[in-house]
Amino acid sequence: MEAFVVHILAADRTFYEGPCESLTIPTSDGEQGILAHHSSMIAAVQPGTLRYRVPGQPVQLAAVSPGMVKVEANEVLVLVDSAERPEEIDAARARREADEAREALLQRKSRQEYQLAQATLARALNRLRVKARSIQ
Repeated sequence: MEAFVVHILAADRTFYEGPCESLTIPTSDGEQGILAHHSSMIAAVQPGTLRYRVPGQPVQLAAVSPGMVKVEANEVLVLVDSAERPEEIDAARARREADEAREALLQRKSRQEYQLAQATLARALNRLRVKARSIQ
């Protein structure tokens, strides 16, 4: 399978840069699959599971938060707030964050606090999903 260059950048670090045979990314329109010579596009990345295959290796998983993806000239740029490999995810901490976010959602707070709690819950649940998939 032909490879393309991918740059997966989180706000605090370079998650992965190098050759890639396939990339599946959660977007606002559903999961978007990208292969070599994909047509140019820009899309919003949603919290979810990013999957990518480095030549000669099995598919890698990552929990990603919101951001954007740009495909142009056989090169892909993924910019997200955070990207974590399953082994980097602390499941106990993610469960605590999810529980705290659920509690915050039950309390009648401002619209901004409610939206923040929703985002925190979505991120925590996504991290737990990615962690669980890697164990299977």
